[in-house]
Amino acid sequence: MQHKLIYILLTLASVITYGQVNLSLDADKSEYGSKDIVNLTIVLELNGSDLEQQSRFQLPDLSKFNIIGSGSVTNTVIDPATNTLITQKVSRIALEPKKKGKIKIGSVLVTVNNKIYKTEPFDVNIKDVVDKKALAVNTSNEVYLNVEIEDRDIYQDQPTIAVLRVYSRNMDNLRKVKNIRLPEQDNINVHPINFRKSEIDPSGYGNMPSQVLAMFMVFPNEAGYVEVPAVSASVSSYSNKSKILSNKVKLNVRKLPEGAPECFKNAVGNFNVSVYNASKEKVEAKKPLNVVVKVSGEGNLPDMELPKIMASPDYEIFAPKITSKVSPGTTGMKGEILANYVLVPNKSGSIAIKTEQFAFFDPENREYVDLGQKTLALNAFSHDQIMESRSTVEKVNEYTNNLLETVNTPVLKTTSFKVKEKSKFHWNILLTNIAILLGLFVVYLIFKTWQKKRTLIKETVPSKPLGSVAETEQEIRDLLKTDINDYFGYLENLKDNREYEKFFVTLEELDQEVRNQYSNGSVAEFKTFLEKHKGSSFAEEYGHLQQRIQIEKYAPVKSEGGLEELLKTIVNLYSQISK
Repeated sequence: MQHKLIYILLTLASVITYGQVNLSLDADKSEYGSKDIVNLTIVLELNGSDLEQQSRFQLPDLSKFNIIGSGSVTNTVIDPATNTLITQKVSRIALEPKKKGKIKIGSVLVTVNNKIYKTEPFDVNIKDVVDKKALAVNTSNEVYLNVEIEDRDIYQDQPTIAVLRVYSRNMDNLRKVKNIRLPEQDNINVHPINFRKSEIDPSGYGNMPSQVLAMFMVFPNEAGYVEVPAVSASVSSYSNKSKILSNKVKLNVRKLPEGAPECFKNAVGNFNVSVYNASKEKVEAKKPLNVVVKVSGEGNLPDMELPKIMASPDYEIFAPKITSKVSPGTTGMKGEILANYVLVPNKSGSIAIKTEQFAFFDPENREYVDLGQKTLALNAFSHDQIMESRSTVEKVNEYTNNLLETVNTPVLKTTSFKVKEKSKFHWNILLTNIAILLGLFVVYLIFKTWQKKRTLIKETVPSKPLGSVAETEQEIRDLLKTDINDYFGYLENLKDNREYEKFFVTLEELDQEVRNQYSNGSVAEFKTFLEKHKGSSFAEEYGHLQQRIQIEKYAPVKSEGGLEELLKTIVNLYSQISK
């Protein structure tokens, strides 16, 4: 009997632990000094595969703090003893207190399987608060910048994406943030991705509305703990203009693995190197030519050290001109960088132009890739060989060009008459021009035929008899009458494209056109006209519509559903007026 009782208790215990939800909110300590940061840790543990988190963490009121950082991580394991899926989500929030004294931190709420779980509230004691100028500005305007970097554990010269977000309890303050300045520091390279503002998220941390202002890439160029400086911006209002700063973010930058090739410098990503001759003419000794070294791929492309052309007694080399065509990618800056060299061959014959050896580190595969040395083989000719290979016409052209270059009169600029050499006659261009001329001739014949037919039709059509003055005035009114259906289609397009300012301007034009058709100037006079011809209820409906238009026009946030209903009412009412 005793063994059966133990078995029943163990079975009940396993049933109770299965499907268990644990939610906790803790601070790293209960008492803080003047320079301490309050770190809150939220832990949600789901024991069971049938449990589903249906909502995000709903934070308590944190208006007595400045949110300077946040992050979260999710871990999933299977307990080998019970074969139970355990999902643990941990979120960290870094807070900076605004005032001293005892501050109460409320409960965190989360919904799991249609059931709401919450934590117990607790108090933290703040001894003192340092009065910082930047913090005072942020508090007065209630606008806070926050830099969010999800991947903080990266290799040296490997990029990580940072998101700049602004928080404020007043949505109007989000539109006042301008002049964003990204951080600058010697141990990091920052490249912007975009400065496009996102839609406003009404439920951010602490239930404060938030908006993404910018995204940028950070490339740390040294290992260790690297701190990304604060991003600055300005908040402009009618009375003043203040400056706000974001939080600072620390990165754990790992050293690159051992075993790097000797030619490796600082290239991290995935790249390819090529070298080619950009000059179209034959290579001639003692004459300059353009040689391009192109590095393409994705990674720290704008900041890495490019492979150079090695010096040789066969040619003389000059400093290159660097041009870049890069744009943000998924794992770094992608595109190509061109190093345009000017070389002068010192001899005729075969010349081998070699670049330095180039290697890069591939962070995806965690290995070094050695591309080796790239070689461009050229055959340089002497001046006599170049002249012998030319035809008689080419020699005459060169003599003429040299004469025009050296003998230039002040009256006529003879260098503009230089003969451009042609290697062959282009029959395709000639045939294309002939086809264009034939097509124009056919179009001309068709036009003349149509003009003759139109003249004959005009001669055979009898003249229309003149009507009375009233009939003529009615015809003129019908011709001048505006087709309001065109306005309706245009308003629909403006609404779908969210061009709200043009929407209301066009709406005023529509109302003016309809009122002008009945020779009524103001809205009040037109309302009296409608009451006389359409009835008092119709006139009241027109007045209510004008009030709705003004409310929607000056609303701070435009509602797509409200504008949709407004446009339906406009179409219905103005269609009845124009009948």
